[in-house]
Amino acid sequence: MVLTVDVGNTNIVLGGFENDELIFVSRVQTNKNKMSDEYAIELDAIIRFYKCTPEMFDGAIISCVVPPLISMLKEAISSLLNCKVMTVSPGTKTGLNIKIDNPAILGADLVCGAVSALGRYSLPCIVIDLGTATKFSVLDKEGSFLGVSIMPGVNISLEALSARSAQLPHIDFGESVTLIGKNSPDSMRSGIIFGTASMIDGMIERINEELGLKATVVATGGVASSIIPYCKSEIIIDENIVLYGVKEIYNKNTKNRT
Repeated sequence: MVLTVDVGNTNIVLGGFENDELIFVSRVQTNKNKMSDEYAIELDAIIRFYKCTPEMFDGAIISCVVPPLISMLKEAISSLLNCKVMTVSPGTKTGLNIKIDNPAILGADLVCGAVSALGRYSLPCIVIDLGTATKFSVLDKEGSFLGVSIMPGVNISLEALSARSAQLPHIDFGESVTLIGKNSPDSMRSGIIFGTASMIDGMIERINEELGLKATVVATGGVASSIIPYCKSEIIIDENIVLYGVKEIYNKNTKNRT
C-alpha cells in the first residue's frame, strides 16, 4: 500500500492506496504546533481505524503547501511506517508541462490536481479548488498547465464579513438557502453561496472564451459540495482529485508500481 498525504492550510487529507485503488480517505486539522510524535500517534490511530497496519505500507508521499510541516510529517510518517517518504517538490517527475513564469513556485496541490486531471478527464480542463483559497487551474487541449486564478476562499470571506461588520453574525452554510434572504444569516448564506456560484460560472465562461474551447470543469475542496450544486455550469465534483494526482506522481517516481 501507499500512503498519500495532501497538506493544506486548513486540513490534512490522508489517502491509502492499494495498487491504484483508493481504499480509505481521512481528514485531520492542520496544526503547525504539533510535534512529529503527535502526528505519528494520530496517523497510527487513523490507519488502524480503517483496519490497516503500518506494516502494510510500502511507501508514502506528501504534497504540502505549509512548508514548516514538511519535515515534521516526513519524520512522523517514516518513523511509523518505516518506509521512504517522498515529497512533491521542484525536481519531482510529474509529466506536467508548466507554462507559468516560474514553474518552481507552483503549489504542490495545484500540480497534483493538474496531474490527476490529465489522466482522468478530457482536455482542455479547468480544476477548481474551493479550499482556504479558491483557485482555478487551467490546462489547455495539449495538457499544458497555463496558469491559475486565485481569490479568497469562501470561509475566509465569511469570517471577514462577520469580523468587519458589527451586526452580522458568524454563520454556517445551513441545510437550505434562498436567493432573497429575510434575515441576516439567510442573507449572508445567499450572498456567499449564490455569489460564489455566480463567480464560478462567470470565470468558467471567461476562461472558455480565452481558450476558444469549452473546457471540462472539475471541482474539489472542502466546500465544493456546498457551492457547486448552485452553479449553472456543468461541473464534476471530484473530492479526491488531488490524492489521485499525488499517487500518480508517486508512480512516476518509483520503479515498481505499488
